[in-house]
Amino acid sequence: MKTISTPAGISAKHALPIAALALLVAVIAELIGKKTFDVGIGTLLIFPMVWGLVIGTVLTLQKIKPVSIRAQKIAAGFSAIAVLLLVVRLSADIGPQIPVLVQAGPALFLQEIGHLLGTIVLALPLAVLLRMGRSTVGATFSIDRESSFAMVSARFGSNSDEYRGVLAMYVFGTIFGAIYISLVTSVVASWGIFDPLAMAMGAGVGSGSMMAASAASIAAVHPEMEQAILSMAAVSNLITTIMGTYVGMFVALPLANKVYNLLTGAKRKAKLAAVAEATGTLPDQDSARSKIEDANAQFAQSASEVGAVENVPLWATLPVLSIMGIATASIAEGFGWQLVLSYAVMSLFVVLGGYLAKLTGNKIPSLIWLTTLIAVLTSPISPVAGFFVDTLTAIPFLSITTVVLTCAGLSLGKDVGLLKKIGWKIVPVGLVAITASFILATVIAEFALGLWH
Repeated sequence: MKTISTPAGISAKHALPIAALALLVAVIAELIGKKTFDVGIGTLLIFPMVWGLVIGTVLTLQKIKPVSIRAQKIAAGFSAIAVLLLVVRLSADIGPQIPVLVQAGPALFLQEIGHLLGTIVLALPLAVLLRMGRSTVGATFSIDRESSFAMVSARFGSNSDEYRGVLAMYVFGTIFGAIYISLVTSVVASWGIFDPLAMAMGAGVGSGSMMAASAASIAAVHPEMEQAILSMAAVSNLITTIMGTYVGMFVALPLANKVYNLLTGAKRKAKLAAVAEATGTLPDQDSARSKIEDANAQFAQSASEVGAVENVPLWATLPVLSIMGIATASIAEGFGWQLVLSYAVMSLFVVLGGYLAKLTGNKIPSLIWLTTLIAVLTSPISPVAGFFVDTLTAIPFLSITTVVLTCAGLSLGKDVGLLKKIGWKIVPVGLVAITASFILATVIAEFALGLWH
């Protein structure tokens, strides 16, 4: 995977200041702890991971002593590797829960329909109402993550309005997605009307950080089912990630395009414009085209910075993240040498996953390698299941999410300016997309679980 490479000029010493700051923020977040608020429509739970995200983001936005762009990019690289450590921890919950996953049956696959309907049926019409133009298609065909850039670029081009829409939703989701879905999930979970496993399936929206935040909120309300909830959410997220590429390319994106054309009469307008151009009724067409091309080129240049990372060698990154993880876990549940062993084993798995991905030319990403390998090693058929389950589950799940979102928060300031350029309209559209995707997927999973059982 890309995050294993080492760009020229980047070394461990460049990462020390931002690593120290990340450790400090993560410790402060963990010391603040979980806070509960009654918001009328339910109970709102704010976890240490949210404090880490908020504090990190504020530090990148303040003007007194701003965090440099380079440091923010290094933090983004830390966050990418931290997500893999999170995947290793989550995967250790999958193997022992395979019977529960089998019992869930088709509900795990049917919930993907909820993610599809949530964005296209509700978020897309809102974007049309707000006059977002063709960027509506890119912004609302899915909760856009990395793979969406490739899909839209292949179909519409990287200088298209549709690509701008993907970019807008990606930045919005990166900055606000985890914290917002955590709040929504905690409120919905407090209602007590949905099966916790159905909500866990709904949490698998295709984003590791959003899934982690959402699953943590569900598990906090139903601690007696924590392992089942985390494993179900991890598998659901994996299914969404795998299926999402095919569903997005062949179903969601074409469907969003057709719905947009239907709601706006875009095809009719395009035909009228073609007739007008053919008859010469559009003045100064060459000048207009030139301005559009210049604007697109300028936007593409600024867009290329979104999600940029400065990668530090794994031999330096993994110890930094391990120290952060051990610190947050020690505050949460007390220090033990088992934590050191656990992070050593997780780090080895991350290295192995990257190596296996490289062997396949990254056609099979390390995410899938790690999830599959660890699920097998911790399954009832594995002779070493006991060791790996005991070792990996010794780490409190929430403590790793604090590490992930703290690093993410310290990387987000560089993207806020671009979000402002794109405009405020993506905010309500993004909120509706995330809310509808989670709730509709949960509702479908709830009914599917009932039918399957």
